[in-house]
Formats: sequence, structure tokens, C-alpha cells
Amino acid sequence: MKYIKGEANMRKKILLLIIVLVTIYLSSCSKLENLPYMNFGTEPYENVDYAMGTVISQRIYSNNAEEISKKVMDKIRQIEEDMTINKPGGEINRLNDSAGRDFVKLSEDTLYVLEKAKEFSKISNGAFDVTVGPIVKEWGVFTDNPSVPSMERLQDLLNLVNYEDIIIDKNMPGAKLQKNGQLVDLGGIAKGFAADEAIDIYKQHNVKSAFINIGGNIVLLGDKPDGSLWKVGVRNPRGPEGSYIGIISAKDKAIVSSGDYQRYFEKDGIRYHHIIDPRTGYPSDSGLIGTTIVSELSIDADALSTATFVLGLEKGMDLIEKIEGVEAIFITRDKKVYITGGLVNSFEFEDDSNEYEYVKKR
Repeated sequence: MKYIKGEANMRKKILLLIIVLVTIYLSSCSKLENLPYMNFGTEPYENVDYAMGTVISQRIYSNNAEEISKKVMDKIRQIEEDMTINKPGGEINRLNDSAGRDFVKLSEDTLYVLEKAKEFSKISNGAFDVTVGPIVKEWGVFTDNPSVPSMERLQDLLNLVNYEDIIIDKNMPGAKLQKNGQLVDLGGIAKGFAADEAIDIYKQHNVKSAFINIGGNIVLLGDKPDGSLWKVGVRNPRGPEGSYIGIISAKDKAIVSSGDYQRYFEKDGIRYHHIIDPRTGYPSDSGLIGTTIVSELSIDADALSTATFVLGLEKGMDLIEKIEGVEAIFITRDKKVYITGGLVNSFEFEDDSNEYEYVKKR
């Protein structure tokens, strides 16, 4: 078995990738230190840290940016503590441990993320489902020993996958899982929530220009101090790290991508990636190799990037076109690039590999 660890694996590797992304695609060619925007601070404060299993980078224009950055990291680590299933304790682990038995009291943050998860599970007809945890665990793609489960085992575990089995009691406040053995995994939505919380902290401290990147979940606050838009690269799913097929110019937006290149392993010549279709128990085989969502909230973009990847081009495009304020880029297995109408003036197709075709419309 050949095991390939993706972008969120080794800290050193991710750090290099994020620094490249930040330097090339979230900077302009201008000399920021010479710009006359004293309200933002004479120079941007940049911080690179590690939490939620990935590298987190911030750029903040403010005279007290270092203090703000620390408050952001404190909040992110609290979210991780409450919502991860990869460390003992925490609210989600207590919820999972009580599956089929009791309600568990939850914080306002965790309850909000669970409600959002149910919302996007419903509108995607289960293409996104945080109760897919038992199947993700069985595949072990996020471990050092992934394996291909038997069809019989997957069929048994599919009986545990049903977002409607998350019962929320707002008065408690808390939640319960209906069936013993069910497992909530917020890995597909918690980083999006954390990025939104970071933006809220920036705003509370009157920051007008900043960005945060949590393992590829990018959120932009305002525009750059010189008044120009931020530029974010869209990853080439079949190219080397740091290669892109296009650039999004934006401000005050969340930009989140999902793809089969992020984490996968190979066995007997077959590639198995980490994005599981909750309806089949197998890695999604929708014909897409990459999706990018542009929206107001990162939590929405996080869930929708996974949901549309599982739904495929036609159904994914239909879903996005029904949601106000959300746009998307879809990259198909035959290397065609499609965008929703709202990105026509803000997406620039730049394919250095000359392997992709920009179709624009279906």
C-alpha cells in the first residue's frame, strides 16, 4: 500500500505551503511598508501558528495587531478543544460517548456549529453529513494506517449515518445522538466557524484590513490598505503544491476549497481520497477533483465545498445557484473549469500547465 500524506500532515510541510500561498497570492506587488495608511499600522503584522491540525496564518493591519492575533489563537484553540474528536475530552467527544443514551450540555458555539451542520446536510440531501464519523474512522485516511473496509462493514456503518439523528435541545442547551455508536465529526465545518470567529475578533478591535488562513479556509476582511482587492489562488488539483489554475480577486469574503488531492492513499493501483460520500460510504466519485466556494461566511463555504464535491458538477451547480450570496468554481476530472455567474468579473483563469479548459458555463 502506498500512503500519501496530504497538505495537512507534517507541520513543516504545511508551513512551507502556507507561506508560499500567503506570499504569492494574498500579497500585492506593492511595497506595503511604504503605504500612507497609519490607521492600519505602518506595517502588516503577520503571525504563523499551529492549531486544529493545521497551520494558521494571519495578516493584520492594526497598531495592536499582535495582541489581537493572540486573542484569535486563544479562541481557535478553545474551539478545537470543544469540537475535535482527535483529543480526549471536549464537548463533541462527550456527545459521541453518550450516543444512544443521554443529552449532553453544549456551549453556544458547539450548538451553533451543529445546527449549521444539520442545515447544510438537509439542503444538500445528505451529501454533507457530520454523522459520517464512523465511516471516516473505518477508512483511517487521517491516520498512518489507512485501509479499504469491506463492503459488508461499510453497509453496517451506513446505518449510523443520518444527520436527522442529531437531536438539538436549545432550552438545555444541548444535543443527543439517537443511536449507540453514532459519531459526529465536525472536521468538515469547524475550521470554517473558527475563521468566522477570527473575523469577528478583528472587527471588535476596529481592524479594517486583515486576512486569516486556517489550513486553506481563507477569510478576507476589507480590502488591502491601498484600496486594492486581495488575490487568492485556486489550486491546480493535479499540479504540484503552489500551482494554480486561476486567481480570485475579492474583499470581505470567505474562500474555501475541497479536493481529492488533499489527503489520500493508494492500494492496488487505486487512489482513495478523504472526502467520503455519506450516502455510499466510499470516497466521492462525482467527477469533480476540486471545488472552491466563495461566500460571506466561512462556515457556509466549508460545508458547501464538501457538499458540492460530493454532489458533482450539475447538482453542485444547481445547489449553489439557489443560495444567495454564494459562488463556486468547479474543476472536473476531464480538466474543465466551470464558474457560477457571480464570479465572471472576479475570477481570472491562469493555467500555467496548459492542461485545463475554461468553460465558464455548463
